[in-house]
Amino acid sequence: MEREDTGTGREHPAIPPAVRETYGPMDLGHQPMFGGGFINFGYWQGIDLAGPLGEDERARSQQALYRHVLDAAGPLRQRRVLDVGCGLGTGCAVALREYGPAAVTGMDIHPDQLARAREEQAVLLREEPGRLRFGEGAAERMPWEDGAFDAVVSVEAAQHFPDLAGFAAETARVLRPGGTVAVTSFFTADEAPDRPEQLAGLLHTYANGLDIARPVTALADAFTAAGLTDVRTASIGPDVWPGWDTWLSRWWAPGTWPRNFLRAYENQILDYYVVTATRPR
Repeated sequence: MEREDTGTGREHPAIPPAVRETYGPMDLGHQPMFGGGFINFGYWQGIDLAGPLGEDERARSQQALYRHVLDAAGPLRQRRVLDVGCGLGTGCAVALREYGPAAVTGMDIHPDQLARAREEQAVLLREEPGRLRFGEGAAERMPWEDGAFDAVVSVEAAQHFPDLAGFAAETARVLRPGGTVAVTSFFTADEAPDRPEQLAGLLHTYANGLDIARPVTALADAFTAAGLTDVRTASIGPDVWPGWDTWLSRWWAPGTWPRNFLRAYENQILDYYVVTATRPR
């Protein structure tokens, strides 16, 4: 299924500097803000934010975000699933253990992340030979054959992708006819031209280029232009931002830049979405 570079111009894109630094020596999945092997803001529906939040609730929120996306991708039993931006592979493990797919492939652009994923998921790799694997690739240059997957998912990685049109085109290519894609990430809430400047002033991750400010319509339109159909966007901000901010309050005081994620949401600058689409049969 994996394709070799034949020298036809599909070279591996360079890793953006902020992505290389953030996901290189540091293992964010074991930082206290993340923990549990996941690197996402969490889906906090059903978690009591008024009560004490511990590591168990935090891990549960991150697992719930992955499950929300896996559910959105449709029934996955006996299907071949690609996770784009898989990080430590913990979401791949959730998919493999709970959804009964034929196989799960985790893809990441950062070799350090892939090395950690193989270490973190060593038991599953040994116990499920052929059903779990990891491969290096960029969202805009996937090293997989046409129609290789029944479902493509991506959890909180698209905010880093430099080229959403390239990601959409590659997603359409590697999906089989009838296959589905489900992506969750944060995007600007509208197409106002000053949103990038506003977010750079509020959030360090936008100022340093780690996150890219684009409206959710940019991804939806890219999927449509790539030939995918039934493109839908849904805000899940109410179940993400208040919980994330409550969790951050353990380390960050009001007015510090990480707490500005909630501020940007409340000011209708930023929101969190699930975007789904289907490759026509």
